[in-house]
Amino acid sequence: MTDEIQRVLFVAPKVHIYAVPPLTSNQGYKASLWNVDNEKARIFTARIRIIETATVTVNDEETVKTDVRLEDPKSGDLFANCPYEGAFCVEQVVDSSRFFAVRVVDGPRKAILGIGFEDRSDAFDFGVALQEIRRHMDATANSSNDKKLNGAQNNSAPLAEKKDYSLKEGETISITIGNKGRRRAPSANNKNGQLPLPFLPPPPSAEDVKRRQSRNLDEEEVKLGFDDDAFGDFV
Repeated sequence: MTDEIQRVLFVAPKVHIYAVPPLTSNQGYKASLWNVDNEKARIFTARIRIIETATVTVNDEETVKTDVRLEDPKSGDLFANCPYEGAFCVEQVVDSSRFFAVRVVDGPRKAILGIGFEDRSDAFDFGVALQEIRRHMDATANSSNDKKLNGAQNNSAPLAEKKDYSLKEGETISITIGNKGRRRAPSANNKNGQLPLPFLPPPPSAEDVKRRQSRNLDEEEVKLGFDDDAFGDFV
């Protein structure tokens, strides 16, 4: 079961419809070639409405379509319908702001009809409504592309292998904390074949330095042969 919600985006009570000759150049459509000044050139005078239809399916999927409808102003019967899919469906003429070329569809048949607003403000509002529809369509298309891209990346990314670090039955953990913070003496048999570095002795104290200097002076006096007793007569 599907639900449909319709919204009227624009309505104007009166537009004149004209036959449009085939394009002879890439410059665009010109209202001056439609004989718009001649009332006999008008095919029909219709009411124009832009209707947005949102369809929601049972899976909560939403599709939106927009139609530019030309209707009988009295009975409301459909005269011609333009499924709006982009800017190419409705084009403004190059020589007027009140006239547009509309691509209408009837089953497999397609045709271009010209429409003309009597009021320029209605023509302006019509163009703004179409512009907002295109902006919404672009935003929806970009969002859909992003979702497809993210889905493709998620499907292509390999799942990381989960490693099991839990202990199996019968397994234990052994932790050695002895000798923690104790300096180990270098081994005489170095693995790299290098001799171990010797430890440096501690520096001598001030008393040791004085004692060593006094001992050295005594030894020097003995070597020079000085004897206090030999000079006793001069005292």
